[in-house]
Amino acid sequence: MTEVQLTAAEIARFEEESARLLAFARGSRHEGGGFGWLDEHGLLTPGRPVETWITCRMTHVFGLAQLRGDASAAAYVDHGVAALTGLLHDAEHGGWHSAVSPETGEVVSTVKEGYAHAFVVLAATTAYAAGHPGGEALLEDALSVMEERFWREEDGLILDVWSADWTSLDGYRGVNANMHAVEAFLAVAEVTGRRVWLDRALRILERVVHGFAREHDWRLPEHFSSSWTVELDYNIDDPGHPFRPYGVTIGHLFEWARLALHARTMLGPEAPPWLLEDARSMFAAAASRGWAVDGADGFVYTTDFADEPVVRERMHWVAAEAVAAAWTLFRDTGSADALADVRRWWACCEEHLVDREGGSWHHELDARNRPSATVWPGKPDVYHAYQMAILPLLPSGGSFAGAVLKGLA
Repeated sequence: MTEVQLTAAEIARFEEESARLLAFARGSRHEGGGFGWLDEHGLLTPGRPVETWITCRMTHVFGLAQLRGDASAAAYVDHGVAALTGLLHDAEHGGWHSAVSPETGEVVSTVKEGYAHAFVVLAATTAYAAGHPGGEALLEDALSVMEERFWREEDGLILDVWSADWTSLDGYRGVNANMHAVEAFLAVAEVTGRRVWLDRALRILERVVHGFAREHDWRLPEHFSSSWTVELDYNIDDPGHPFRPYGVTIGHLFEWARLALHARTMLGPEAPPWLLEDARSMFAAAASRGWAVDGADGFVYTTDFADEPVVRERMHWVAAEAVAAAWTLFRDTGSADALADVRRWWACCEEHLVDREGGSWHHELDARNRPSATVWPGKPDVYHAYQMAILPLLPSGGSFAGAVLKGLA
């Protein structure tokens, strides 16, 4: 691993950005419970339900802030845990509703999503790491549901969507939920020491990265049938879907590359060589096929399987994940090219995405880097940007909570 350090000015800038994002995120606290969807001005969007994935991401972010020394963040962690044990929890059938009205308590979504449940595991792990008194019980509940309802030993992957009462399983299978399961499982393993979750994270990585992605020359297919048969044309008529877009999602290539490197760090001498090799390949594919491929700086949201841009809007989360992946690759290998990518892509973020007037980041730009809202209206959360901002300030680890704890030891 590299011993090169950031300059004092770069460290100060990342610290400043993390604090600025956290200040904006405080506005997402909903008095009715959980964390809500913020608009472009940082105000709660009227009429929108409280969603589990956003509540979990914000609980996770505030938990990291608390671990990093911000005592005021503890109240927000408590608010998130309260929602995950109350408003959003399904007391009748177990697990978590996807969305609930904070005013009436009415369940808005009638499904149980693997994507949302992966984030429950992540939020619970971070709350536990931060010392929340309800963190351990929440984590045990979340892991039990993940094990019983979503993890499939025979597949080495998790499922996507159940009915609310767990009687009906949707036929769709996807890698997005599995990517966040890897993130959550690595955190559980690092914070609690439970090796089984590291092993499961590695199995998912092997199936998706070393399997699906490698087999398609690093053009990772996202959508599959119930038998895990690839469906390359899935959502071709709805290419800009926020969670299930058609084609290759550039930002996910960066995320998978970073997660593979995190798993490699945790495994140490046990790490199979393909983790680094595949991470490098996915990173290179995302950079070459996504960056400035249509005449302007920035990453397109998606391409088709011939590398032609499909959705040309620039999503803030894609740029944040690109910087985070580049930093992790530089830290782990000493690559001068990766460090140059960190600085170049972060400069682009600062020029086009960081919103110094309205706060947070513009969540979407058009193909000419002007604020847009075709896929992501408003500024629903700071999870991607906040993690990117603190990553270069942490020691190497398999997860954000684990790395922060390592830095405190």
